[in-house]
Amino acid sequence: MPDKRIESSDTEMSFWDHFAALRPHLVRGSVAVVVVAVVAFLSKHFLIDTVLFGPKSADFPTNRLLLAAGQALSDLCDWINSWSGLSLSVNTEAFDVSNLDFRVINTQMAGQFNLHMKISMVTGLVLAMPYVLWEFWRFVRPALTPREIAATHRFVFWVSTFFFAGLLFGYFVLVPLSVSFFINYQASASIVNMIDVGQYLSTVIVASLASALVFQLPLLIYFLTRMGLISSAFLKRYRRHAFVALLVIAAIITPPDIFSLILVIIPLYGLYELSIRLSARIERRQAAAAAQNE
Repeated sequence: MPDKRIESSDTEMSFWDHFAALRPHLVRGSVAVVVVAVVAFLSKHFLIDTVLFGPKSADFPTNRLLLAAGQALSDLCDWINSWSGLSLSVNTEAFDVSNLDFRVINTQMAGQFNLHMKISMVTGLVLAMPYVLWEFWRFVRPALTPREIAATHRFVFWVSTFFFAGLLFGYFVLVPLSVSFFINYQASASIVNMIDVGQYLSTVIVASLASALVFQLPLLIYFLTRMGLISSAFLKRYRRHAFVALLVIAAIITPPDIFSLILVIIPLYGLYELSIRLSARIERRQAAAAAQNE
């Protein structure tokens, strides 16, 4: 069945024609978000107790790994000292997650209900994102050439893959590091931390989604290269500048300690190097296609 948006070449669609064509895609995408949000709302125990409050528990996988890593480094230093006569030591405070079983408080009448609604909607938006992107791609597909369709037919897959990879990195790495640092940080022994549940939720969401967006860097480079706005030579020439920029980004989204900074900058810079190789691969393909056409 022909798409209603395909008209004769001498006729252009008006704004309202485009909106009318976009409307069913918006409706289906919104329904998907609402359905997932309702399922998330009904899964209150798993969503809040297991997922949301997971990173604050000492039994969280990342926290157990950090504790084991700190102990392993301490044992390594002891072995080196006994073998060489040196006096090496390692500060294991960054690995200490023994005080993470804290309680959060609610100070608003509808605070817990609002928390339940907010995390349900965020879950709906995140989990339904691949379908929403697919609906968007279906909307723009009739306006694309066969070559453009071939180049973007995996758009939803790769965007979703990098998005969820970044989301998991943020949840399993950034969030535990942030929670551990800020909970164990003490400006004065007279100050008692009473963590508001809304602030805790914001930390989890912001750290996870920020990481998910940063992980879109290779795809951004991919499209900029295809449009001729950037090249692999440009990326290589400004590699040092990019490293400094990524270092600043890592410093913003991580707690202010060197261990967290190193743990985050490594995968971020790895994404940049991946972007260089991806850009070079696209340039080779474009050069081969141009030579074949000639």
